[in-house]
This record gives sequence, structure tokens and C-alpha cells, in this order.
Amino acid sequence: MASTKVVVDPITRIEGHLRIEVQADAGKISGSWATATMFRGIETIMTGRDPRDAWAFTQRICGVCTTVHAIASCRAVEDALDIKVPANANIIRNLVHGMQYIQDHVIHFYHLHALDWVDVVSAVGADPDKAAALAKSLSPWPNNDAAHFRAVQARLKKFVGSGQLGIFANGYWGHPAYKLPPEANLMAVSHYLEALDWQRDVIRLHTVFGGKNPHPNFLVGGMASAINLDETATINAVRLADVMGMIKKAKDFVEQVYWPDLVAIASFYKDWGAIGGGVPNFLACGEFPESDPRDLKSLYFPRGIIMGKDLSTVHEYDHKKVAEYINSSWYTYEGGDDKGLHPWDGETTPKYTGPKAPYEYLQGEKKYTWMKAPRYEGKAMQVGPLARMLVGYASGHADIKALVGEALGKLKVGPEVLFSTLGRTAARGIETVLLAGKMEGWMNQLLANVKAGQVATFTKDKWDPKTWPKKAQGYGYLDAPRGALGHWVQIEDEKIARYQCVVPSTWNCSPRDAQGQMGAYEAALVDNHPLARPDQPLEILRTIHSFDPCLACGVHVLDADGGLLAEVKVQ
Repeated sequence: MASTKVVVDPITRIEGHLRIEVQADAGKISGSWATATMFRGIETIMTGRDPRDAWAFTQRICGVCTTVHAIASCRAVEDALDIKVPANANIIRNLVHGMQYIQDHVIHFYHLHALDWVDVVSAVGADPDKAAALAKSLSPWPNNDAAHFRAVQARLKKFVGSGQLGIFANGYWGHPAYKLPPEANLMAVSHYLEALDWQRDVIRLHTVFGGKNPHPNFLVGGMASAINLDETATINAVRLADVMGMIKKAKDFVEQVYWPDLVAIASFYKDWGAIGGGVPNFLACGEFPESDPRDLKSLYFPRGIIMGKDLSTVHEYDHKKVAEYINSSWYTYEGGDDKGLHPWDGETTPKYTGPKAPYEYLQGEKKYTWMKAPRYEGKAMQVGPLARMLVGYASGHADIKALVGEALGKLKVGPEVLFSTLGRTAARGIETVLLAGKMEGWMNQLLANVKAGQVATFTKDKWDPKTWPKKAQGYGYLDAPRGALGHWVQIEDEKIARYQCVVPSTWNCSPRDAQGQMGAYEAALVDNHPLARPDQPLEILRTIHSFDPCLACGVHVLDADGGLLAEVKVQ
């Protein structure tokens, strides 16, 4: 039987342009290619700018992770200039970034990934009383009652009856890979709708500490968050109380809705604990410093590397061992395309050599993507929640070990299921629960500092460029919701001489390198991966969405001739 070629373009339910091509034989995927189809060039426009402004430009790399590039950029410049931020600034950054995590992960589960597992149309035939009984058995959430589910079902019936599914259009409803009973589908759809309102409310924390969302304000040397309990134009007692309310609201929804739903849905899909593992190496650069970001021992999520799925050893991470390759990428290096460059030596010189869009197929092309291929000591790595939880688990992190154990116990499975599509989705939920519990502690630290009269959120130390060395370079790490992020900056004569970013989606969506090593997306799709209906590639969506792809970060002007906006092609 001839191989079947399938193209899903775009595959994301979020910003960015990701194309997935696969070959399938007898219901299994045998080959895969991940293509980023957009180039932007943020790094090239950084040259010659004031390094204190870099965070504002790099933050616009993405409209989804609206904090991560700003914080990584600030850390890079602070590292280069040896600037230590005040304790309050570090706490506020943790709170802003922590709420970004929580909102981002909940949005991912319900609005970007859950519909890969939840059949919305099936919910029309559910019994609302049975749905309520199921929901109440999982959690005390106030809206888990039959009246609420009945109202949601009525809205769904109106959608389906009109033939216009609105936000639920373009799904593969009725696909045989769906396993949830109608009542579980109705419960999940109800919580999907609730999450839309919830996320809007809790992310207001960004507006308190950063003035707005998306793209809150940051500051090299701290945060632009003046605290004065007696003033109305600053962060005062009322605003701090409001923030504490947001934190409680976030924690309640995570613990009473998101986490119970995730575990309940996962229990119907345990077979996906043996599918889509892919790259066996995991990298976490660590996140949420309890003190100075350069004090790596204070990171709540620890730094480290797992090689070959071996949880007995956590290897030390050294950013100097990162190199980017372009053998399969639409770029060129001055010294030759076959070498790898560390970001401090990095180049972003686009050279498109592929076919004119719309593409027929890119498989077989030597270069087929705008993504570079980062490698750590020559090895492909997987980054993201799973990498963080594996490094934490193997490092003996008490909170992580306890919650991972609880999750495995509820699902009645062993730790081997973590290395899979299901494992990535579960790990995202685990760290969300942990962070939702951690936020209150950080907020209490901030309140205690303010009560003791410690209100500084910014240091003027080395703010004057005349105090800077003639040359300096810095590395700003940050483990973003989607994984390890790095910003590397070189400063000469008070201006940026070179700026490079290696972002989570670059790691995970990287193409083949000179040794033929696939990146995490590609490798996951050929790891025991089914494809029941090539014309409805639901299984591909499940695995790629489990990484929470967001391509805007990784591909730094779309083809002026345009192209297809969506395509599922079968041959």
C-alpha cells in the first residue's frame, strides 16, 4: 500500500503559522516534517538600540506570552551590566509571570487543546442530571449543577440546530478517536465557557503591576510599580487587596475545575500514555527565583537536563553548550550553513530557497522551515512543562513529587506514561496547581515587605550608561509556560551590538539537523503514533497541541504573495 501524505496547515488554534506534513502507512505515521511558514526578524532590528529598551521590543515577539520576553530581556541586560533588582521587584515579576502561567495553561487546556479530546456535538445528547452528578463527584465547584448544565446544553442545541457552531466550528465531531461519554463532554464544554470569563478577570493582576495587558510595562533594574499605601495614583492597599482576590479566584478555578477536569478526561485516554513521546532528552532552565535571579539555588522550578529518559541523573545546564543549526532552515551563515553557532555568535540572515507558496509538499526539500535547530551538546531537546516536572521530580522537589504521585495514583498508571502526549498535558496541569498555590505565598511576602516599610521596586544602580563598561554581554534565562527561553545580548558603546533569542518553540519545532535528528514535534509524531482517518487528522492535533505550539516566538513578514489560510490535504 502506498504511503498517504497529509498536510495540516495551519495546525495551531493560536497565533503563528505552523504546518505539519506526515506520511502514514496502515494507520500509523511513518514520517513527519514541521514547518514554520513565517519570518519576522525581531532580532535584526535590535541592533543599535538602547539595551534598556530591549524588553519593550522583544516583548512584541508574541501576543500570547505577553510577559516572558520582557522578563528574559531585562534579565539579560541586568546580567550584562551586573544589576541586582530589589526584592520587591523580583516578587512582582514572579507574581506577573506566575499569573501568566496560570492563565496561559488554563486557556491552553480548555480553548486550544481540550477539543482534541472533547466532542462538543456529543454534549447535545447528554443528560444534564447525570452530568451534574459526575461533576459533583469530582469537585465542589458551585456551577456543577443540573440547571447550569441544562442552560449550556440549550445554547449548544441552538448552535447545532442552526448549522452554525460559532466558536466550536471546524471540529472533527464524531471522530472514532473520541471516547468521552456525552455527560463528560457537556461538563467540559460548560467549563470551557466559564474559563473565558475567568481568565479575563484574573489577568487583571498584570494591569495592577504592569499598567496593562497584553504587554505590561517592565524596567531594567526592577519594575515600574510604585507602591504607596496612602496614594491613589500608586499601588495602594485597595489594589493589593484586589490582587489577593485575583490570586484566590485563580487558585479556586485551577483546583476545583481545571485539575479535576484534566484528570477525569485523561482517565478515558490512558492509551495516549504510550503515544507521542518523541525526543527522550529534556531541558529546563529553571524559573521563579525566590531571591536574586542569579541565585540558581533559589529557583522554585529547578534547572537541569534529563538525558535518554533517565530520571536517576539530573545533568547541569550550561547555556554555553547551546548552538543553533540551519541545515534545514531558510537562513544562511557567513562561515557556512553546516556549523552551529552559540547565540552570542548567532546570525539571523534569511535566505528563502523553498517553493513559492502555496506549497504542494515540503518533505524532500533540503531546507523546509523558518525555524532554526537548537541543540544542546549536539542533542535535540524537548522543553516545556513536562521537562520542568521531570527535572523537578528527578531532583527530589517535594511539591512536584507529591503531585505527580497523586496524579499517577488517580489514573492508576506508572511513571512511564509521563513520556508521552498524555504526559505533556498532565505535566502542564501539575505545574499549574503548584503555581496557583505558590502565588499566595509570594503575595504575602510582598505585603510583609510593604508593612515593614520596604517599598523599593527599582534600583538606579548603573542606570547611567556612562557607568557601563565599553563592552558587555549577558544571558537572560526564563522558563516560559511553553518551555526554556533564552535571550543573549552583547552591548558595545552603550548600544546593542548583537541580540539573539532561542525560544521554546524553536527547541520543540526544530527541523532535522545535519545528523538527521528530528526536533520534538517531528519525533513525537513518529513515536507509535496512530492516524485513523487521514482526512480528519485528529490524532496529529492531539500530539502537536500537547506542546502548546505558538510559532510567533520562534520565527522571527509573511510572503507578500499570500497563501492558503487553511489546508488539510490527503493523497
